[in-house]
Amino acid sequence: MEKKKKGLSLPAWIGISMVAGIVLGAILWASMGAKAAGDFTTGYIKPFGTIFINLLKFVVVPIVLLSMVDGIVSMQDIKKVGSIGWKTIVYFLATTAIACVIGLVIASLFQGSFPVLKMSGGQAFHSTAKSNMMDTIVNIFPSNLWKSLTSANMLQVIVIALLFGAAILSVGEKGKMAADLVSSLYAVMMKIMMFIITISPIGVFCLMTWVVASQGPQILGSLAIVLAAAYIGYILHAVIVYSMSVKVFAGMNPIKFFKSIAPAAIFAFSSTSSVATLPLSKECCDKMDVNSEVSSFVLPLGATINMDGTAIYQCVATVFIACCVGVHLTMSQMILIVVTATLASIGTAGTTGSGVIMLTMVLEAVGIDPTYIGLIFGIDRLFDMGRTTLNIMGDISCSVCVNHWEARKLRKNSVAAQ
Repeated sequence: MEKKKKGLSLPAWIGISMVAGIVLGAILWASMGAKAAGDFTTGYIKPFGTIFINLLKFVVVPIVLLSMVDGIVSMQDIKKVGSIGWKTIVYFLATTAIACVIGLVIASLFQGSFPVLKMSGGQAFHSTAKSNMMDTIVNIFPSNLWKSLTSANMLQVIVIALLFGAAILSVGEKGKMAADLVSSLYAVMMKIMMFIITISPIGVFCLMTWVVASQGPQILGSLAIVLAAAYIGYILHAVIVYSMSVKVFAGMNPIKFFKSIAPAAIFAFSSTSSVATLPLSKECCDKMDVNSEVSSFVLPLGATINMDGTAIYQCVATVFIACCVGVHLTMSQMILIVVTATLASIGTAGTTGSGVIMLTMVLEAVGIDPTYIGLIFGIDRLFDMGRTTLNIMGDISCSVCVNHWEARKLRKNSVAAQ
């Protein structure tokens, strides 16, 4: 019996589509001129890319809402493990917020190297996000559930998810049917998201053709710069935040820590999936003598809600895209990016390619057209390799720190009991 030939992977198709789009765009730009090529691709090729972006925008609200409610409901296990739960969540949120700040600082330093695309009046997009910080805070809280969902006000969607998740948990057995419904709908939406991601090569081809044809091949050099900015952010976060965490909170030599997690980090870099890396992450924790109860709780939760690498990527990509479309981000918008990206990490699935879905959410929060995700989507796999590696490093560092805190707590209780 003949073995069925395995086709090219989705990342490979995305890469091929990106290259094909670049080549076609460059040919059109050289043969027709910038204006004619731009008009042609805007009228006949870009619309197919816009369809792909519209589908991303369609799926982001239900994915965020359902994933967050489902995640909150599933965390009822926190009651069983006591203080492990809140320590883990505080650690994850704190490191993710720091990751956002690092991402914004790095992006700001590189901002002068990012291009401003020469767009015609119909293509230019102007930010509508308000610069008044108090207005931003007030607008986080919804006054109309349906309006928040239909207008894709992502911070309000997050607040709605938190309220519904907490309410389902608090009513106990009466909330079981609601919890099951949310879990079922979330599984369905994840399948729809994967369908949309499957057609991403078409979207990438069309958007890259349009960008290169209308802006010229020189735009390609900017992709290398933004990729470098993201990886500098990844490295700084790992070296500074995780080294300090394990040293200060767990008394572990950072060099020993990074050597111990190397197998999981290498696998994460190649697989680009936090969930798929869980067995290796658990094995690394066992070798560092982390209590199995701690790692068994922290690692799966981290694969769901701890996305430091994704947060850095979102911040760098948002600043890059803002520069490309000529939007100057204000300080209040920068803060909004930190808040949104931190909370968005809770709604980011630990699977390949999910980070770009959440990037749509962050862009919309600061009033930037998600269509321009096409600028960097073609090299998303390269971003994904680094951000997934950083994500699992954060999961393991949290396990080490929480294990130390719990061990110290047990010692104190033992002394007090004597």
